[in-house]
Amino acid sequence: MSPILLNSMEKEHNDYIKQEYVKNPHLDGMEEDILYHFNLSTKTHNLPQMFGDVKFVCVGGSSNRMRSFAHFILEQLKLPGNISDVRDICEGTDRYSMYKVGPVMSISHGMGVPSISIMLHELIKLLYHAKCRDVIIFRIGTSGGIGLPAGTVVITEKAVDSFFRPQFDQVVLGKMIVRSTELDEDVAKQLLQYSTELPDIPTVIGNTMCTHDFYEGQGRLDGALCSFSSEEKFEYLRKAYDKGVRNIEMESTVFAAMCRVCNLKAAVVCVTLLNRFEGDQISTPHDVLLDYQQRPQSLVAHFIKKRLGLMS
Repeated sequence: MSPILLNSMEKEHNDYIKQEYVKNPHLDGMEEDILYHFNLSTKTHNLPQMFGDVKFVCVGGSSNRMRSFAHFILEQLKLPGNISDVRDICEGTDRYSMYKVGPVMSISHGMGVPSISIMLHELIKLLYHAKCRDVIIFRIGTSGGIGLPAGTVVITEKAVDSFFRPQFDQVVLGKMIVRSTELDEDVAKQLLQYSTELPDIPTVIGNTMCTHDFYEGQGRLDGALCSFSSEEKFEYLRKAYDKGVRNIEMESTVFAAMCRVCNLKAAVVCVTLLNRFEGDQISTPHDVLLDYQQRPQSLVAHFIKKRLGLMS
């Protein structure tokens, strides 16, 4: 298979700035677009009325975490209503959870590239059908740190694959399509700047490595399978660190690639749950983990309030 390399990445992005969000000419000829995994449709739901005012979308792996974020952002934005009014828009399906609080959507994406990519296809089509404009999308979640203490928030500069390349490889009809994983530089810089106003949240900017699984793909020694030595593990992690990688997770490359192609400003903000140079298993007490998981949410909420002019 011959990769379609960087020139096609740029063309794919630049050509489509003319029309926001979707890059599929077939959609215009469809009488109905069923967003199956959201239990939504262009015929059965008035998507512009439901979602037309959305300016910020926050996505994360866990349904419970994204419900908690919806409750948190309701309080932070001081919007009318109470937590019991925030309902799961996707309650008719068990694939994803979706909440809307004012101009903010909070959506779960499951774990790994396949799960988040399905969600992103339908989310981006939803934003298109709802006629949303100037949307910023954040992935907020957890990760393993490389050379960072647990509890550090990492704002992704580049999303890289397991070979430390800033690209996402997608097989389409037997051909390899290579897409850039460049994220919005201005959003990342603003997030880092705003983090200085939250002194209890240690924050850095660095590269994030996206892997295909949690165990062997991330160099863990504690999985059901392990085909390498401890020395090989640490050699790989040191190489990653030298390449600017500061954390590891399983969604950032496809997230960055799809958002870039579809002209969506995007950022990845994840907290580290452990330093992988110190071990593989997460043994931190549950209450401490809950505090760590709140940190990306607090930073992104701070960003949203700044953008909405709710604080100076």
